[in-house]
Amino acid sequence: MDLFEYQARDLFAKHDVPVLAGEVIDTPEAARAATERLGGKSVVKAQVKVGGRGKAGGVKLAANADEAVARATDILGMDIKGHTVHKVMIAETAPEILEEYYVSFLLDRANRTFLSIASVEGGMEIEEVAATRPEAVAKIAIDAIDGVDEAKAREIVEAAKFPAEVADKVVNVLVTLWDTFIKSDALLVEVNPLAKVASGDVIALDGKVSLDDNAEFRHDWDELHDKAAANPLEAAAKEKNLNYVKLDGEVGIIGNGAGLVMSTLDVVAYAGENHGNVKPANFLDIGGGASAQVMANGLEIILGDPDVKSVFVNVFGGITACDEVANGIVQALKLLEDRGEEVTKPLVVRLDGNNAELGRQILTDANHPLVQRVDTMDGAADKAAELAHAAK
Repeated sequence: MDLFEYQARDLFAKHDVPVLAGEVIDTPEAARAATERLGGKSVVKAQVKVGGRGKAGGVKLAANADEAVARATDILGMDIKGHTVHKVMIAETAPEILEEYYVSFLLDRANRTFLSIASVEGGMEIEEVAATRPEAVAKIAIDAIDGVDEAKAREIVEAAKFPAEVADKVVNVLVTLWDTFIKSDALLVEVNPLAKVASGDVIALDGKVSLDDNAEFRHDWDELHDKAAANPLEAAAKEKNLNYVKLDGEVGIIGNGAGLVMSTLDVVAYAGENHGNVKPANFLDIGGGASAQVMANGLEIILGDPDVKSVFVNVFGGITACDEVANGIVQALKLLEDRGEEVTKPLVVRLDGNNAELGRQILTDANHPLVQRVDTMDGAADKAAELAHAAK
């Protein structure tokens, strides 16, 4: 989960990373009181989860409260790289900025470790710095057990060649930033720029944070979710504890196991090339326990997607046998009908593995008019694509 800048700022402040004061607002007039509370002038910053806000006109100085209202009026509703601005942060203006740096911690998946990236050339995209001046970017591996203490922070500072007069302050920032990273179960914490100001202090003027969704059970992150931008189907699936991702297609997919579902997406996309170029409409992994309720929940989500024209249920029986899955499908359709939810979209079901023959017989005996049983994965994908194309 990516955070807005104001959320990152609040998280930094909680862990003693030096930041400036700021408030988030969603109406232009609210900028007046917020600016007055910050001393009469402010920076008005668009809150979108994308870079390049400044170049797009989403960051403006306001010399007084009236200007803050005008700047907020200009920025709210603005489109920045496809993201509509619904909120702005009214931030305290920084003292005179003398230098801008870059620091971050992230999960290095390729090397199965954590990584620190630091540069004395901040204020721009780190990818641009790395491409044009790779010697200006220090990358230091972080041991997951040892973490970042003062000694490790000094190693990072020396590798990035921070000026001696700010070295101690940057060390302190790195230690607190690592504390933020670990205690928040983050995948990325980034400060760009980390600014040296006229007083000699260093301050995090902008922050980017990505949290690991898998750790949400350990935290209270409800208020961090961007509910306004959330896909309603994905939100409904999350409430039902389903692993669901909305895609741009017409064939709804249900499978048991992430690997099988990913393979199913590929097979459906390939089959769709022969049927009007239809594509998968979603990723939905119901996991190992395909009970009637779980299957009903999955079908409810997929059938509620107006883009879906057919559904492909692809299950390989293992711990959960295919006869249980078949019973789950039959019972799920009845549950939906009992709820008064009309099921009109065809289902193509492929069962293989443990008790596959019994599962297939259960579907045959049920003889549901919307269910077609196909025994091979390729054949089922082709039939689902054909049905979706016919219904377009």
